Amino acid sequence: MPLITSFETHATVILHTDSSTLKGHGMTFTIGRGTDIVCLAIKEVANRLIGKDVETLFADMGKTWDYLLADPQLRWVGPEKGIIHLATAAVDNALWDMFARSRKKPLWKLVSDMTPEEFIRSTTFRYITDAISKEEALAMLREREAGKADREALVRRIGYPSYITSAGWLGYDDDKVAKLVREAIEAGFTHFKMKVGANFDDDYRRARLIRSIIDNPKYFPEDYSQPSARSLEGKNAGPMGCVLMMDANQVWDVDEAIKYTKGLASAKPWFIEEPTAPDDILGHAAIRKALKPDGVGVATGEHAHNRMTFKQLLQAEAIDVCQIDTCRLAGVTEVLSVLLMAANLIDYIVVSGSMERNVLEYASTRFYTDFVN
Repeated sequence: MPLITSFETHATVILHTDSSTLKGHGMTFTIGRGTDIVCLAIKEVANRLIGKDVETLFADMGKTWDYLLADPQLRWVGPEKGIIHLATAAVDNALWDMFARSRKKPLWKLVSDMTPEEFIRSTTFRYITDAISKEEALAMLREREAGKADREALVRRIGYPSYITSAGWLGYDDDKVAKLVREAIEAGFTHFKMKVGANFDDDYRRARLIRSIIDNPKYFPEDYSQPSARSLEGKNAGPMGCVLMMDANQVWDVDEAIKYTKGLASAKPWFIEEPTAPDDILGHAAIRKALKPDGVGVATGEHAHNRMTFKQLLQAEAIDVCQIDTCRLAGVTEVLSVLLMAANLIDYIVVSGSMERNVLEYASTRFYTDFVN
């Protein structure tokens, strides 16, 4: 059986084995400065895998993940947060990629084909058993096993729903926003996210502009079919079945977030994303409680360090939408644990649960060229 022999890293990581046909590619996400520091951390984490038999690792990915995070000296520069966690994400993601390649399946299919017992062995339950135990997770997965084939068939037939942000970046003039929103409608999008927080008057005007387009039938093709009522439940969808979302990128204190978002509530956003510091669990809970009468939800998770942060957000009823980043969390293994908690504690989450209810973020080439331009 192949043994891991070496690795390469460039904020991505390639795990090599002594088999010329088996490698694993993983990544974490950085936006520029600090990438070299993350690369150094990746080397430290990846070193723990040298000489390990891959089939032993694959047989219990939860145990493998626990081993990756068990070095006491590396935990000192975490634990399970910050740069060392970003680095662990790259290595764990590379292992999952290698696992999927070894089985000649895409990653989603590898996970989908797992039995409930295999799924349980593929994630970690450390520090979260007060939110969901292995026994509870196993029972839930067994209960949902019966409909798995139908859900896979649906994904294969129609793809997975997604939303677009590139129409709503700060700094765009109104003409560009309008043009990009119309193009997104033509491409089939029904969920649109805009950035907010720099200037209230500008945000209010842009929100009304986007609404004026996504709620107007003249901008839709004649054969347009609205999303199902179930998929739009609780999302403040307009008459054309389109949904507006807002993202503040942690810009406000709690009271400011409440006041600012209430001022935008007439634009009927589904949620306000990252309204305050990502570590402020009780702050998010206060914002959610204050915005509930306005029909606006709260979303966060892009900068949630680890599963324990998500556990507290869920237990405190601080969020309506759980947003998971496979590079902020320590890879696929930890993502699976958050999916289990969220499925156990709230009705719907972004990235998991009922496909009808959820949406993935779509990042086109424009996403990258806009930053350059």
